[in-house]
Amino acid sequence: MSGPTGPKSFVLGLTGSIGMGKSATASMFRALGVPVHDADAAVHALYGPGGAAAAAIGRDFPGTLDPQGGVDRAALRDAVLGQRERLARLEALVHPLVRAESDGFLRDHAGAPLVVLDIPLLYETGGEGRCDAVAVVSAPADVQRARVLARPGMTEGAFAAILAKQMPDAEKRARADYVIDTGSGFPAAEAQVARIVAAVTGTARPSLR
Repeated sequence: MSGPTGPKSFVLGLTGSIGMGKSATASMFRALGVPVHDADAAVHALYGPGGAAAAAIGRDFPGTLDPQGGVDRAALRDAVLGQRERLARLEALVHPLVRAESDGFLRDHAGAPLVVLDIPLLYETGGEGRCDAVAVVSAPADVQRARVLARPGMTEGAFAAILAKQMPDAEKRARADYVIDTGSGFPAAEAQVARIVAAVTGTARPSLR
C-alpha cells in the first residue's frame, strides 16, 4: 500500500439498473485483481445484527427488525415501497454509513492502479463525483425484464417500483464513460472488462482465464 504521498488510484464507478448483470460484471473486475467495493454488501453488513444501521432503522421503521436484531429486508422494503418520504428518510440514514465504508476501502487500497466502486444508484445519489470515470452495465430491456422476473418473489409491481427510482438505462448509457453490454452473453462482457482494465492501467490486455 502506498502512503499518503503515493500515486492516486484511478477510481472507476460501476453501476447499472436492476437485472443488467452488474454483480457478475463486478466479479469480472475482481478476477483481474482489481479491488472492488460492493455498496450492497456494505449495506448487508450494516443491516445485520449489531450493524451500524440496524438500531436506527428499527427505531424509525418499527416492525422491520428480525428476532436476532438485524433488519428484515422484506419488511423494510414493504415499509418504504412507493413511499417517497419514507424512502428518503431511510436513504438519509444509510447513505452516510455506506460512504464511510467506501472511504475506508479507498484508504486501504490507496495506490492501487485501479479500484472499483460498485454502486447501484451511483448517478441517482451523485456518486459519480467521487469517480474518475463511470462504467454502466447494460442489456436490452427484454433481457433485463426476463432476468428480474425470474428472481424468487419478484412481482411486476415490485419491478416497476424499483425501475421508478432508478435513472433510465438510456440516460445512464449516455452519461457513461464506458458501457459494458451483457446482453450478448457474459464471455463478451468479460472481454469488454479486460479492455477497460488495460486502457485504464496502461497495461497489456489481461486475461480472465
